[in-house]
Amino acid sequence: MYQHTRELQFTAKPEKPDALYAMKLQEILGGQFGEMTVMMQYLFQGWNCRIPGKYKDMLLDIGTEEISHVEMITVMIARLLEGAPGETTEKAAAANPVLAAVLGGQNPQHAIVSGGGGQPKDSRGVPWNGGYIVSSGNLLTDFRSNAAAEGQSRLQSSRLANMTDDRGVKDMLAFNLARDTYHQQQWLLGIQMLVEEGYVENEIENSNGDWENKDAAHVFYTSTNGSRAGEGLWATGNSVIDGEPFRAEPLRPLTDDDAVLPAPDPLQYVTYDGSQGPGKPGNAAGAVGQQAENVVTKVKDAITGDKH
Repeated sequence: MYQHTRELQFTAKPEKPDALYAMKLQEILGGQFGEMTVMMQYLFQGWNCRIPGKYKDMLLDIGTEEISHVEMITVMIARLLEGAPGETTEKAAAANPVLAAVLGGQNPQHAIVSGGGGQPKDSRGVPWNGGYIVSSGNLLTDFRSNAAAEGQSRLQSSRLANMTDDRGVKDMLAFNLARDTYHQQQWLLGIQMLVEEGYVENEIENSNGDWENKDAAHVFYTSTNGSRAGEGLWATGNSVIDGEPFRAEPLRPLTDDDAVLPAPDPLQYVTYDGSQGPGKPGNAAGAVGQQAENVVTKVKDAITGDKH
């Protein structure tokens, strides 16, 4: 359950309207790394969190704070659009609000669609997309994604702050920058606590690490002539997983598999030279049969202890 407080978390009052800047501000509202993304990302991570207590509460607390940030920026955009589209000296523009919007650099949708209000879109008018969010159920990987999202969000807010002299806008962005600074630390400290409390062995996601190709986990492959990438710690240091040394090697085939594909289903009409023999016609029944065979194989492997 959520409740709404009428007062904003922080003041969102520009000194004067600026329709062009309102369009720019849409990026940190409905863009890939905007406030809508982190709001939904943290809320879904919190709703899906299976550890009652501080981790779940923290996710839901910050997700709720991000709702406040969405509201602040939406209000700021609406206030920046006050009186838009702005007056121009052209008679044609004065008689045509949409033309005035275009000439003034305003997003026409602010005049046509939202009636002078913010939208769940980025600065180009692309709608916000639920595919932007990360919610895997694994707190280690999610917290890493969260720290990266906050860093991207802060960078964009910082760039936007350099694009205006409006004191009211800059004051709100200064608050947002501070929260992004804090939140980056919050996620990194959350990762540290996951390690300290034994939820993960270390700060690297290492599921199924007991059967991964150990040698491949210690190599940096170079593929550029004269590459100096081998000078980095990723090639000269030691693994944080097992302490074994890293090394650099030229990228090369590790197999004789030449990626030749099987003969295609003749009913798919694929261009084919016949080199792999005749193809087998496929159908839905065959797919179901294959799936059943795969299930039987998995059960057999489970019984015999062959994990993969």
